[in-house]
Amino acid sequence: MLFGSFLSHGIAILFGSKIGLLENESIHTIIEIITYSSFILMGIISLLPKKEKIHSSTDKKTSILNKISKLQINYTFIIAISILVGEIGDKTFLASLGFGIQYPNYKLMLILGSILGMVASDSIAIISGKFLSQYISEEKMQKFSGILFLIFGIAGFIF
Repeated sequence: MLFGSFLSHGIAILFGSKIGLLENESIHTIIEIITYSSFILMGIISLLPKKEKIHSSTDKKTSILNKISKLQINYTFIIAISILVGEIGDKTFLASLGFGIQYPNYKLMLILGSILGMVASDSIAIISGKFLSQYISEEKMQKFSGILFLIFGIAGFIF
């Protein structure tokens, strides 16, 4: 988890820092609009009702997992690459990109803060999720997170 977060957020922060150093206000504005719009979009998607998928992709997933598990690669590396691919375009990736743009001269501190933040938040999420899943349904939790995404996206445009 640590190595995957380092790769994904490190790339986002370094890329954002390069954009931030351009000192082009229109690029900054466009990136901010994309970032806050993506939060609003994620909120809307989270609030939409889910349709149950009925298909046999399980066989394909199983065969891919079997192929990967037979590779002579360190599992830490496989997990790190999986996190990297999963995080690209994710809300935390976009937030790291935004911080890189806003604070381009603090790359190392942003990367360290991002990694520590991901490890801390993932740990809290795992522990809290285990506890809360006994009392709150997954559907209600998803609606709550969708509302939070909408609030943060709208607040980004306002402030």
